[in-house]
Order: sequence, then C-alpha cells, then structure tokens
Amino acid sequence: MLPPLLAVLLGLWGLERGGSMWRDESVTWQVAHRPLGALGELLGRVDAVHGLYYLLMHGVFLVWDGGTWALRLPSVAATALAAAGVAAIAHRLAGERAALLAGLGYAVLPPVQMYAQEGRSYALVAAAVVWATYLMLRERWAAYAVVLALGCWLHEFAALALLAHAFTAWRSRGWRIAAGAVTALLLPLALVSARQAAQQLGWLGRPGWQDWAAYGVLAGVVLLLARGAGDRDLVRVAVPLALLPPGLLMAVSLLHPWYVDRYVLYALAGLALLAGARLAAARGWWPWLLVGVLLVPCVFWSAWLRTPESRKDDALAVAAAVRERARPGDAVVFLPSRRREWLLSSPRVYEGLRDVALDRSPAASRSLQGTELPSARIREALIASPRIIALLDPAGQPVDPYPREAVKRQTLAAWFDLCSIAEVRGARVAVYARPDTCPWPPGG
Repeated sequence: MLPPLLAVLLGLWGLERGGSMWRDESVTWQVAHRPLGALGELLGRVDAVHGLYYLLMHGVFLVWDGGTWALRLPSVAATALAAAGVAAIAHRLAGERAALLAGLGYAVLPPVQMYAQEGRSYALVAAAVVWATYLMLRERWAAYAVVLALGCWLHEFAALALLAHAFTAWRSRGWRIAAGAVTALLLPLALVSARQAAQQLGWLGRPGWQDWAAYGVLAGVVLLLARGAGDRDLVRVAVPLALLPPGLLMAVSLLHPWYVDRYVLYALAGLALLAGARLAAARGWWPWLLVGVLLVPCVFWSAWLRTPESRKDDALAVAAAVRERARPGDAVVFLPSRRREWLLSSPRVYEGLRDVALDRSPAASRSLQGTELPSARIREALIASPRIIALLDPAGQPVDPYPREAVKRQTLAAWFDLCSIAEVRGARVAVYARPDTCPWPPGG
C-alpha cells in the first residue's frame, strides 16, 4: 500500500501548479469539453492517437467539471496504479522487500512525478503497460491483451512494450496469440493516425545529442543495476522494458522523427524494478548512502516540477496578461496561429476579443485551433483594427515562413506602433495601435 500512497501524496502536492496550464493540457481541456459528435469529427482529422484519452476526459468533465483538479487527478490515480503494479511485479520476482523499494522508487522518479501532474495520457499509458507486464508474468493472456490494447489505444507507442515483452514470453503460444490480438486491435488506430502523422508530429526533429546522452546514461545505469539485481527472471523483464522502447523509438526517429521521452514514460518501470531489486539484495551501508545523496537533488527537482516554470508555457498566465491589457473592441491575432490554444481554454477572455484572422472556429472546422482567412483578408482585417493584442512566441524562436504568418508580421510592422510588449511564461503579449495613438507613457 505504501508505493501507491506515496504516488498519490506526491501527485497531490502542488497539483494546481500555481493555477498554471501549459498548452498541451489546454488542448485536453478544450477538446474534452466538445460534444461527442464534434469530438469524433475532430479525431477523424487530427489527434486520433489521443482519442480514447479525450473520450475518457470528456466523461470526467461530465461528472465533475472541476478545473485543473479534474484535468489532472486521473493522472495522479494512474501513477498510483502504476506504482502498485511495479511493486506487484517485484514482489512476484524478487520478494517483499524488493517490491516495497521498487514501488517507492518508481513513485519518486522525477519524470514520473511530472506526468502524474499533467492532463495528458502518459501516466495512464504507463499504468496499462505495467499491469500488462504483471499479467504476462501470471500468464493471464486474455487480460494481458485487453490491458495492453487499452494502453495502445491511449497512445499507440505503448505497442513498443510488446517487443520488450517478447524477450520474456516469446516462447509462449499464449503470448504470441495475445500479441497478435493486440496488434489487430491497434491496426484501425494505426491506419488513421498514419494519415495524420505529418501534422501530428511534423514539429519534431531528430533526436539531438542530449537525447542520446540521456539514453546512454539510462543504459549504463540499467546495465549496472542488472549485474547486481540477483534474480535473472526480473532482469529479463526489466532490462528490455527499460531500454528497448526508448532505444527503438530513437532509432526510428533517425528516419521519421517521432521521439519524445514522454511517449515511452513506461520504460522507467524497468529502471525502478532493477533499482528495487538491487537495493533489496544490497549488503552494507554504501548503497543507502548513495540513495541518500541522490534524493537531495530529487527533492529540489520535485519542488521545481510543482512550479509553472517547469513547463514550456502557461496558457492561463497568457490569458491573464491579455485580460489586463485588453479593451472592449480590441482585435487579437496569434503569431503563429497554433498559439490560439493559449486563449481557447479561457473562453471568457477569448470571447471578449475580435479574432480578426479567424475564418472558422476550432469546432466548426473540426480542428484543434481553427482555420484562418486568406492572407489578403487577414491584412485588411488588421488594417481596419485600431488596436490589436498580438500573442507571440518568445524572442529568438524561429518564425513560421507561411504566407499568412508573414502577412501578419509585415502588416503590424508597417501600419502600427508597438505600444508595449510583456514576457509571459513561454510567450509574449504585445499591444499594437495606430501611429501616434499609444498611451503615454507606453503601457497596456
């Protein structure tokens, strides 16, 4: 009971993160609030990979529309479930002491804590993969297929766990049948999401040296722990689970850039299993001294994860900055257009402004951020606006080269004075006005 309890306590600690919400969570919030029909139409065009998660969150919000608490509590619960699953696997393979240490180790890993506090699917995927691993050890093949298929439908890269499980169970006819069933159940989602891959993952680049360095550190730690873990069955389960999913996804990403570490968060369960078994078998005081030394930076990292600064941006902070500066009748423009997400989760702020570049709303266009007018009409709408609130990426970010985005930048520069610009977490909020009409001294 201690590992899931610790996971819950860590998840609840700072759950609101100072009232912040970064843009991926904002997508969850606004998509899950759409009617089921509109949600289905959206998934036919984009984000099918998250469809089951959005459907789950739609149900959560129907039962309790509790803001960021309702948005994030499913991830807290899933992390607790995953910690219990790690403990259950360790108990079966290495005993009670290893179970306690492995479950606690999983709960305190900073990346696990991060996604325990996030309104996205990754904690739920990790829970599904962990319990599918336990069911594999129990040879409960029907239940294994159902649970792992559920994880794959929450995010299809959970299917990489099948390759890790093959190292342990490929000789079993039951596993081969179950693996085939999971693959068949995943196929419809894979076909749909393959058509969406360019717009879904087009923002990704190939893994950088930092990614390879992090993987090298993970591999070194895993192999070092495996040498002293004691139980060979646990090593056969944990090492492939820890190394294969991220390693394969990074290798594939050399050709098709698909790698993000959170897509394979569940691999950390393998690391926790090895660490728990190694500590359980340790003799002497030095392993515990090492754990104590490692816990110090983990505490500071955990505290930082509870702050808005731990995320790329803060949609609610952007909305608050706009609210402070906006006047009745102001226009709003987003550079680039995908940053419309910053205001979609704050409808009271957004609906008080004129979105002059918008052609069709996200719901009407069955898209995430809506569709925009042709370039010439955007220019006309901007010129006709006496005062404009512009939401921009941070300084130094590459600008989108698309004609609509270029027209926005050129029109603002040629026809308006910049009255003020404020840095907000991961964004800038600028106020533009007709020449010689900015307030003096300059301000919002």
